[in-house]
Amino acid sequence: MKIATWNVNSIRSRQEQVINWLQLNPVEVLCLQETKVIDRDFPREAFESLGYHLYISGQKSYNGVAIFSQKPLEDITVGFSPIIGENLTGELDEQKRLITGVIGDIRIINLYVPNGSSLDSDKYIYKLKWLETLRKYLDKIINYQPEELCICGDFNIALEDKDIYDAKGKENHIMSSAKEREALEKVLEIGLQDAFRKFTSDPGHYSWWDYRSGGFARNRGWRIDHLYLTPQLYEKAVNCLIDREPRKQEKPSDHTPVILEISSQK
Repeated sequence: MKIATWNVNSIRSRQEQVINWLQLNPVEVLCLQETKVIDRDFPREAFESLGYHLYISGQKSYNGVAIFSQKPLEDITVGFSPIIGENLTGELDEQKRLITGVIGDIRIINLYVPNGSSLDSDKYIYKLKWLETLRKYLDKIINYQPEELCICGDFNIALEDKDIYDAKGKENHIMSSAKEREALEKVLEIGLQDAFRKFTSDPGHYSWWDYRSGGFARNRGWRIDHLYLTPQLYEKAVNCLIDREPRKQEKPSDHTPVILEISSQK
């Protein structure tokens, strides 16, 4: 099974690019972030015609997540509140950032972590609260549901210095500050491991490049799109790679897909 994650930065703007990519890379599951469209306006037919079942949670102009799956998913929920309740969720589900469903013995959790804007912003406080709530959400799932977990998406955090083209001075930068990294590490403490780093320990591999200053051409990137796995699923991972090709296209997303391959053997 192949599972991919891709922040498309507007599904309607990148529709043809995603279609073309799926035709070349017919993954079983594709998780999208920043779809930026309300559900009724999502271009469903174009992807359903490729044989995918679509599960979406969107809003106008911002955020939005979707899962495409060749097989129907089960137990679909959107946001934190169906799992941990509205008392712990508060207003966090007003932004469409999380969707989950089960395929076989794997629960896919597709998420778009808030960017945070800057360290002195209210959005930074919101990001840390969102990550704290994610930990509570995953605690509940991992303790009460039997499936192995694949948690993927745009985390907007480079966890290690080698995930950034130049880490000097980035300790006070959004997406690499100590508090953000600590918050993500607390999430991972439930037993999650980085699928990409199972196969590639070297620096220089990125999934996001700023549109400005020739970021992609100069490979001035950040690795902020991740797939994290629970232990048994991690053992079944046989490959995980970053596909740079879509970022080379005209008017691409600033992110590119990350693809995980899971062995079908028990």
